[in-house]
Amino acid sequence: MASLTYELTLAGLAVGSAAALTGIGLVVTHRATGVLNLAHGAVAMICAYALRQLVVEWGWPLPLGALVTLLVVAPGIGLVLDRGVFRPLALLGSNPARTLVASIGVFVLLVGAAVLLWGPGARDDAPVLLGDDPWAQLAAVVALACLVGAVTRWTRFGRELRAVVDNRPLAVLSGIDADRVAAAGWAFGSFTAGLTGVLLAPYVRLDPYGMPLLVIEVIAVAVIARMRSLPVAVAAALAIGVAQAQLTRLHPEGWAGPLVQAVAANLFVVALLVAALVLPGIGGKGRDALPPPVREARVPGGLWFVVGVLFLLPLGLAGSDLHTAVQVPALAVILLSLVVVAGRGGQIALGQAAYAGLGALFTALLATGGVPALVALGLAVPMVAAVGLVTGWPAIRRHGLALALATLAVGVAVSRFVLTQPYATAGLSLGRPAGFSDDRAFYALELVVLACCLALVAALRRGRTGRALAALRDHEPGAEAAGVPVPGLKLLAFVLGSALAALGGGLLGMGLRAFDPEAYDPVRGLLWFAAVLALGADSLLTPLAGAALLVTLDAGPHAGVAAALIGLLATLTGRVPPLTTLLPAGPKARRRARQTPTNDTRVPPAAEGPAPPARGAAPRLRAHGLTLTYPGGTTALSRVTLDLRPARVTALVGPNGAGKSTLFDCLAGTLRPREGRITLDGADITTRSAHARTRLGIARTFQRLAVFPSLTVEENVRLGEERGHVRGGPAAVERSLRLVGLAGPVRHRPAADLPTGTLRRVELARALAGQPHTLLLDEPAAGLDAAETAALARILAALAADGLTVLVVEHDPDLVRGIAHAVHTMEGGRILS
Repeated sequence: MASLTYELTLAGLAVGSAAALTGIGLVVTHRATGVLNLAHGAVAMICAYALRQLVVEWGWPLPLGALVTLLVVAPGIGLVLDRGVFRPLALLGSNPARTLVASIGVFVLLVGAAVLLWGPGARDDAPVLLGDDPWAQLAAVVALACLVGAVTRWTRFGRELRAVVDNRPLAVLSGIDADRVAAAGWAFGSFTAGLTGVLLAPYVRLDPYGMPLLVIEVIAVAVIARMRSLPVAVAAALAIGVAQAQLTRLHPEGWAGPLVQAVAANLFVVALLVAALVLPGIGGKGRDALPPPVREARVPGGLWFVVGVLFLLPLGLAGSDLHTAVQVPALAVILLSLVVVAGRGGQIALGQAAYAGLGALFTALLATGGVPALVALGLAVPMVAAVGLVTGWPAIRRHGLALALATLAVGVAVSRFVLTQPYATAGLSLGRPAGFSDDRAFYALELVVLACCLALVAALRRGRTGRALAALRDHEPGAEAAGVPVPGLKLLAFVLGSALAALGGGLLGMGLRAFDPEAYDPVRGLLWFAAVLALGADSLLTPLAGAALLVTLDAGPHAGVAAALIGLLATLTGRVPPLTTLLPAGPKARRRARQTPTNDTRVPPAAEGPAPPARGAAPRLRAHGLTLTYPGGTTALSRVTLDLRPARVTALVGPNGAGKSTLFDCLAGTLRPREGRITLDGADITTRSAHARTRLGIARTFQRLAVFPSLTVEENVRLGEERGHVRGGPAAVERSLRLVGLAGPVRHRPAADLPTGTLRRVELARALAGQPHTLLLDEPAAGLDAAETAALARILAALAADGLTVLVVEHDPDLVRGIAHAVHTMEGGRILS
């Protein structure tokens, strides 16, 4: 027994050492560049193939081949990625979501290139670099970690690296070449990826799909280390590796035995799932959403006619064998699920292949049990939607890069523990519905289903839910302030997306007449995500074009062409617009583009004379002894009490850092005080969320503009009416637009690229459209000229005269003097007067 334990420990150390290398590379790359490099596994795979090519195919000596692979090829790939992909994105100021999409594009591109160069099959003759001794691998890993730690701590480059990590703009102003630091980070990260690949290749399946996915699984160690601590990453990798090896001795009996064995053999997947869903995530709130489209992705009506004809052609011109064609509508439905989640909702959903696979699996299980095929498919869709609800609930509460990792972890876990396990898939059969066994009839059925799904998503996009999803994508805090229940809406998008993916997955399985787990591999899911982003995530044309492109290219003589093309397009994200946005705009969009915004800032006269301020009225909103301390011990608020009364403008002034914004955010529901409470008409609302307070009648604006650029001016305002305190219908929208001078042609223009003064009015009109009784304005005059500021003062005076409770945080003394009935000065987290 002791001998077995020792042998398993050695095996675990070998696996853990390779995982530790991955963790070191990911941590260093992220610390130097801020990029979560999901392409790390693909780089490892390319380097493993390169070493095999040099040694096995070309007959080079192993030491020479290893030196060229690890010191030339691997760092060279990193430098190419830095100069060709990620440095241009950094210069464009891209957010983490865009750089993550680019890394997915690199992943897909390298996988496609490997398939084109070396074929899709597995190789079992990879050269062994360090032999079978795990202690040699462990020593190499520890030495590398110590070297990186020493360089980081005691060298000039290490100091520069830490400076860039702490504050890149300040480091650049201090004379540090941040590009050189980033290039070194990419070169080193790719070196560790190459070393991981050549060490793992002899012991795992060397193929373009298996090794990249295996390395993705061990991203868990970097997540556990919070992308910062090398010792934690190394220790976690070794511990998980040894534990996984020791668990292989388990052979439980009963129905749970196969599942327990699957978990024991895939402990890194379990660690990734737990780390992504439970541990504190990397990134930050509001920085994880995909960017809105550069312009409206409206498809001309004539083009829809052409697309419809093209999809009908196989029924008339193709022969009786439509094996390739029947895959297109099914895949289009799967891609349509990404249009809902990623395109409209802006969420990075990397696990849609899992839901598609579950749709096919549940359909096959029900059909094998005797349920008619169409009924089985109809039952499988809500079953997978329930799975989407359960898995989406913890995922939607993640922000930053943790959200992407959570969806990826769910996808990998479903693949490893369900779709590829014999206990779940053995003995399955999946046929076509009665009356649709012929390719032509089944293809017609698919077209009907696809048309219904497109109509459903089109209706959703046009309605209030679609506007709310677009607002969530464009500006999450602004959407929450407008009354959008952000968690619930995210969950709705994930559930609807999982249902559509399940429907498409079931149709795909029926079309192939079999349940094939490889058709729903997580790597294929990344390809689908990259295709939707490259073609245009918020366009209904994208799933149709993407499905036709992917199926056609995959059916060609050269495997890997689709992945290589889609990957190349995805790596250019941020520099090349999505392809559907290059389509000619329709007549309606062209008319909007020719319209110019109005600069009318006149305030229309009130229907009745303004009432005098209600002096002595009871306060509607009140802060009672608020105290808030940030991590690190900084006290932002210290027992602050503030009364906001109806028909009065209360101004809050003070120097930067005085606590004004913190108090404002506590009143709005964005922050929760450590002590004290907030009441509305005497009722405690301290624990109410921001969107709940909007429904209670407390509206707010932001210091930094919080408009939704993909929506028109009128749609921005309508969203405030739909989600606000009182639903007043079109009349409330019209009143708000007229009050701020936006009732002219500008109402039909997208908010993107409008002048700051116009956007300030859009934000104010959106807040007023819900007919609030309390209005919180955070520096509303920021970016306005003198005329616009004077117009704003007249609007605020009129609102207060009509009975609104108004709080203004403002630095403009003239505006404060002109409108405020009460002025409070803050300093050091306290109200002084």
